[in-house]
Amino acid sequence: MAGESRPETDRLFREMVQAGLDLLDPGLTVFDHDLRMVAWNRSFLRLLDFPESLAMAGMPFEAFIRYNAERGEYGPGDVNAHVAERVHAARTFCGHYTERTRPNGRVLAIRGAPLPHQGFITLYTDITEQKLYRELVQRQNAELEGHVRARTSELETAYTRLTQAMVANAEITSALKRSEARLRLITDTIPAHIAYFDHQWTYQYANRGYARWFGWQPDDVVGQPIETIIGAQVFATVKEHVKVALSGQQVTYEYSMDLRDGRTVYARSTLVPEIDASGATLGCFVHSFDISEQRRTQAALVQAQKMEAIGQLTGGLAHDFNNMLTVVMGNLQALRQQLGERSEVGDYLDPAMQAAQRGVELIKRLLTFSRQQPLEPQPVEVNSLIRGMAQLMRRSLPQSITITPFAHEDDLIVMADPHQLENALLNLALNARDAMPNGGELRIESSGEQLNAEDAADIEAAPGEYVQITVSDNGIGMDVGTLTRVFEPFFTTKQFGMGSGLGMSMVYGFVKQSGGGILLRSRQARGTTVALLLPRTRQTPRDAERPQVTPPCDGRGQLVLLVEDNPEVRKVVRLLLTDMGYPVLEAENGLEAADMIENIPDIAILLSDIVMPGGMDGTALARFARRFRPAMRIVLVSGYAKGLEDGDAETHGFRFLSKPFTREALANALQDTLT
Repeated sequence: MAGESRPETDRLFREMVQAGLDLLDPGLTVFDHDLRMVAWNRSFLRLLDFPESLAMAGMPFEAFIRYNAERGEYGPGDVNAHVAERVHAARTFCGHYTERTRPNGRVLAIRGAPLPHQGFITLYTDITEQKLYRELVQRQNAELEGHVRARTSELETAYTRLTQAMVANAEITSALKRSEARLRLITDTIPAHIAYFDHQWTYQYANRGYARWFGWQPDDVVGQPIETIIGAQVFATVKEHVKVALSGQQVTYEYSMDLRDGRTVYARSTLVPEIDASGATLGCFVHSFDISEQRRTQAALVQAQKMEAIGQLTGGLAHDFNNMLTVVMGNLQALRQQLGERSEVGDYLDPAMQAAQRGVELIKRLLTFSRQQPLEPQPVEVNSLIRGMAQLMRRSLPQSITITPFAHEDDLIVMADPHQLENALLNLALNARDAMPNGGELRIESSGEQLNAEDAADIEAAPGEYVQITVSDNGIGMDVGTLTRVFEPFFTTKQFGMGSGLGMSMVYGFVKQSGGGILLRSRQARGTTVALLLPRTRQTPRDAERPQVTPPCDGRGQLVLLVEDNPEVRKVVRLLLTDMGYPVLEAENGLEAADMIENIPDIAILLSDIVMPGGMDGTALARFARRFRPAMRIVLVSGYAKGLEDGDAETHGFRFLSKPFTREALANALQDTLT
C-alpha cells in the first residue's frame, strides 16, 4: 500500500495469509525441499496436539516426527527407527492419502501432495464423526433388515397360532403390541425415514421421521392413501416405482420435493416388497434418506468443473484469437507505413485498428472471467467506469429495473484491475436483478471516504483514503443466515443449476487482493446494499498512459531468430523486423530453432512464441538458448497469460511481449534487451 515500506507490506501480507489459514477447519502444513516448515495453521497444532513451540518457520519436519515418536504416537518400537522411516518417506515428495487413528481415538485423514520446487503440502482432516456415521448407518441398515425379517417371522407365527388356537389370541395380541412399541421406538430413533404400505397403496406404518418429512404426524399417516400423504408432485414421480415394487421387485430411486419456504429437498428411497409363501406381494417397506446436502455438494463440484473447463477453453481461444489479431494489427500498421498519414487512409485504417484493439480487450475480459488473466492494477477513474457499466447493464437487465448512477465527488481514482472491477459490478448487478423479479431500482453510487483505524478494522484494511462504490437495490433482501454465508464459495440461494455460488466470493477475493474491503447491509423486503471500498490514488489514468514511440534501435543489423508455428503470424513479424532493420532467420518449432542456435553463432536475438507444438515450447527453448549462448538476447511472445510460468522472465533475464502487439511495442521489447 502507498506509504508503507516493503518489509511492513510483507509483514501485513504474511499476517493476512496466516489469519486466513487459521480460519480453515482442516489442519495444513507446507514444507520446503529441505523439509523445513514454511506455513501452517492452528488447526494443525490442535488436531495433532503439537505445542506452540514447534510452530515456527524453518522448523524441521523431523522435529514433529520425533515429538510424535517420543510420546508413543506410532506405537512401540525404536524412536530413531520411527523417525528415520518417516523422514525417508517424506523426502520422496510423493502424493499420499492415509487415515490414522490417534491414541485419543480421533481419526485423521492425512492427504499430502507435492508442490513445485520439491515442496510439500499436507492437509489433516478430522473424520471421526464421518466414520462413526458410516458405521452407524451400516449397523442401522443391518438392524432394520433384521427387524424386517423378525417382524415377518412374528406375523407368520401369529397367523399359525391364530389358526391353531383362539385361546392364545389375547396373549399373542399383547406380544404384538409390545413388539410394535419396541419397533416404533427403534425406527423413530434412527436417522432414516421408514414406512410400510399395503398392496392397496395405503399406509399401515410410518415412523416419526417419515411423517414429518411430508408434514404429518405418525398417527395421521396410517390408513391414508400414498398420494394423500406425499402430495401430487412427489406421487407423479414415484408412482411407477411403487408399481414395480408391488410386482415383487426391490427398487431404489431419488426424488425432489418443493417446500413451502421455497427450498427444494432431495431424498433417496428403497422399496422392499413383502411377499408371502404363495408369492403374492402383501405390501412394501419404505427406507428413505435426506440427500439434499449431498446433492448440493455434487452440484457445487459440477459448477467447479465447468469453471475449470471454461478456463481451459478460454486459454486455447485466447492463443488462437491473439494470433489472428497479431496478423490483422501487423498488416494494418504495415499498410499505414506504406500509405503514409493521408486522411483518406486513416478513415479506413483507424476504425479497423480500433476494432482490433477492442478484440484485444475482449480476450482480456474472457481471460479475466475464467481467472486465466493475472490482476493488472492501474489507475482507474471510477465515475467513467460506472457510466460505461451502466450502459452495458441497461442492455442486460430487464426494462422493469431502473439503473441510476450517481457520483458524489469528481476525480475518484483507484488502483485496481479495471476488468475485474467491471466483473465485480456486473456480478452485483445480476444479483440485484434476481432480487427484484418484479422490477425496481438499481443505484450505483461513488464517493470518497477517509477511514480511521476503527473504521478500517471493520473491513480488515489499513486506515487511509478510499473510494466507495455502493450498489443498492430495493429487492427481497437477505435473512441473517444468508448474510453470514454470502461470501462462502459455492454458497447460493438459487435453484440447482441457476448459479455456481462463486459470484460473491470472486467479488470479495478481488476487493481484498486490491487492498480494500466490503460492507454489506440487507433487510428482508427492503433491499440490499453492497459497498466496495478500494484504496484511492492520486495518480491519474493519464499519468499511467505511456505513449508508444518507436525507440532508436541500437541493435539494428543484428541477426534475429524468429520462432513461430503460425506461418501468417511469422510473416507479419518478419516484415516488422526487417522494416526496423533486423535481418531475420525463421523456425516453425522449438527443435528446429535449437538446432539453428547450436550451428549459427551469428544469431544475436531470439524472438520466440511460447505456446508451440512439439517437444519444446518457447520457455524451454529460451532456457536452452540461455545455457548454450549466455549472451543471446531473448524476447518471449504469447497471447495466453499462463504461457510463461511465474518467475521465469525475472530469473532468466527474458523479456515478455503479449500478443497482439504493435510495431512500437516490439521495438520497445527489443530495445529493453539491451539494458
